[in-house]
Amino acid sequence: MIISSPRSTEGLTKHNGYTLLFDMDGVILDSMPYHVRAWQEALSEQGFSVSAELLYLHEGAIDLDTAAAIFRDNDSFMDTGRFHEILERQMEIFATRYGSMIKPFPDVPILLEQLVDMGWQLAMVTSSHTDILEKVLPPEIRDCMAHIVTGDQVERRKPFPDPYLAALSALGQVPETCLVVENAPAGITAAKAAALHCVALTTTLTEEHLSDADYVLSSHVELIDYIVRYYGNL
Repeated sequence: MIISSPRSTEGLTKHNGYTLLFDMDGVILDSMPYHVRAWQEALSEQGFSVSAELLYLHEGAIDLDTAAAIFRDNDSFMDTGRFHEILERQMEIFATRYGSMIKPFPDVPILLEQLVDMGWQLAMVTSSHTDILEKVLPPEIRDCMAHIVTGDQVERRKPFPDPYLAALSALGQVPETCLVVENAPAGITAAKAAALHCVALTTTLTEEHLSDADYVLSSHVELIDYIVRYYGNL
């Protein structure tokens, strides 16, 4: 499966010129509690303990530097070899123990259908790796996406703007014609660094942690209302 090339939209509702860029975990899929559990279990096997809140706050941006800072603050040390071992183990635990439990949020299928009917082009920008995405993202949702950028396809993941810039380039879009939906600080930072308008959902964190977004929504249902209010009927 090739997910790095924009998909033809032939046969879909006519594109209105605007694109909505979704994060995956915590926005499309109700998967973050399982990612957090997998991190905690992988870390525990190596003698580390990290709170769920800390993992939620660093969603999509847990790399060597982040991990080193977290454990330095807890008087522990994380070297490159150990981090990559833990990362591989986290992905293994997530896929084998929890992969079958991952479902879209209940309102997502109808939301995507409504957006397509309104003429929006849909795309996805996620920090998850391609092999994880292929295991957990339902085909019917994947088929709605004109383009997907995964964390292993860019040199720098969120909070850097690279994933969103890659999506804009592939889709031939500019920031003024795009809207991002995120749920975590790293994703919001990445979107804003790419000069994108970004709304955040409180699916995993409270509003106070999402204050850098242009607007915070409490549910997926509110997204359609926000789009109509902000963009009009296009």
